[in-house]
Amino acid sequence: MLDNLSNRINKVIRYLKGEAKLTEDNVKKALREIKLSLLEADVNYKVVKEFTENIKEKFLGKEVRESLTPYQYIVKIVKEEIENTLGNDAKDLNKASYKPAILMLVGLQGTGKTTTAGKLALYLKEQGKSVLLCSLDLKRLAAGEQLKVISKEVGVNFFETNQTKLKKIVNELMDVSKKYGYDYIIVDTAGRLHIDEELMSELREVKSLLRPLETIYVADSLTGQDAVNSGLKFSETIGIDSIILTKLDADSRGGAALSIVKVTEKPIKFIGVGEKYEDFQKFYPDRLASKILGMGDVLTLIEKAEKEFDEKEAEKVARRMMKNEFTLEDYKFQLMQIKKLGSMQDIMAMMPNMGLGRNLSNVNMDDKKIDHMIAIINSMTKKEREKPKIINGRRRLRISRGSGRPVQEINQLIKSYFEAKKVMKKPFFRKLMKKFDILNKMR
Repeated sequence: MLDNLSNRINKVIRYLKGEAKLTEDNVKKALREIKLSLLEADVNYKVVKEFTENIKEKFLGKEVRESLTPYQYIVKIVKEEIENTLGNDAKDLNKASYKPAILMLVGLQGTGKTTTAGKLALYLKEQGKSVLLCSLDLKRLAAGEQLKVISKEVGVNFFETNQTKLKKIVNELMDVSKKYGYDYIIVDTAGRLHIDEELMSELREVKSLLRPLETIYVADSLTGQDAVNSGLKFSETIGIDSIILTKLDADSRGGAALSIVKVTEKPIKFIGVGEKYEDFQKFYPDRLASKILGMGDVLTLIEKAEKEFDEKEAEKVARRMMKNEFTLEDYKFQLMQIKKLGSMQDIMAMMPNMGLGRNLSNVNMDDKKIDHMIAIINSMTKKEREKPKIINGRRRLRISRGSGRPVQEINQLIKSYFEAKKVMKKPFFRKLMKKFDILNKMR
C-alpha cells in the first residue's frame, strides 16, 4: 500500500537533496509534485489543499535551522504533516468503566467487517480479555454462520439464539454476557453494497438498544474516496467513534488512509494488513509516515519478532554464537524464526530504503528459498549438522536426493553458513552480542 505515493514523494525529496538552500522556486516545484502525488493516490482534494498549504507556510518565510540541511528539513516537515493528516498519536479503544463493553462494527458489505470482528476478537484475547462475538445481521443469515466459524478459529465464544426480534435478541445477549462476565462483546451488524435509509434506520435502532462503548466504522482502503465518503455518511447519520482500515496490504493507492481522519474527524485505531487473523495491528500514524518517506517500519518489525520468536531458544543460539559453537541446526532455527515473521516482501517493506530511493517491498525475494534451505538441513544427519566440514561429494549427493534440491544449492547453503560463522568471530559482532546480553539482563 502507498508504494506509488512513497516513490513519488521520495523523488521530490531527492530533487531537493541537491539544492543548496530552499527557495521560493524550488519549493513551489516540490509542492506541485507532492500535490500531484497525493491526488494520484486518490487523496481527498480538500485534504491535499490543506496539506500543501501547511507545508508551504512552514517552508517559506522561515530560515532553515543551522543543524538541518534543506533535504533534512523537508523530510522533517513532510513527515510531521503526514502524521498530522493521519491523526498524530496512536489511539486505544475507549476505556470502559463497566462490563461487558460493547464494540459495534458498522460498514458497507464487502469491506471485511465480519473477518475484522474475528481479528479484533483475537487481538483482545491476546491482551487477556474475554470476548463474545455476536452477529446482528438478521437479513443475511450466512453472516452469522460465517462469524460462528471465525469464532471457533480464533478461540472465542459465539452468541447463538432462537429469538427473531431485535429487542429480544439484545436482551438475551446482555443476560448471557453478564452471566459469564465477558469483558467485551463485539457485534457485527448488517451491511449493504450501498448506503440506503433502510440500513441506516436499522443501525440506529441497533445502536440505541446496545448503547455501545464504541461504534467502529470498518473501511476498505481499496475503495479510496468511496470509503471516505461512506465513512462521512455513517458518521453523520448514526455516529461513529473510530475507524478500522482493512486491506492495507493490497495494491491500493492509499487515499483512504490519508483522507479519512481529516474528513470524518475520527481516528484510525487499527489496520488490517493481511488475510490471516493475526494480520491486525494497532495504527501508529508516525510509523506509516516513516514508511511513506522510505524510513521503513522497524518498530513494528521488532514487535512482531518479540511476539513470534522463541525467546529461550534464541538465547541458547546466541550463547552458542558467542562460544563459536554455532551449528547448522542453529542455522535452521534462525531460518524458521525469520519464516515466522511472514513473507520476505513484508519484511523488506518494513526496512528503511537505505538511500535506494524506492520501497524495498518491490525487491524480488523468493520465500521458497528459505523452505528449500530448511529441507536441505533436514536431509542431513545429526553429525553432518554439527560438523558440516565432513560433508563431502558423496554426502552432498545423498542430501540432494533427500531434499529434492540440486547439489549447487547444498553448496550455496554450506558456503553461507561458513560465511556467517566468520562474521561471528569478528570483534564488532562479539561486542554487539555482549550489548544485547547486557540489555537482556537489564530487562
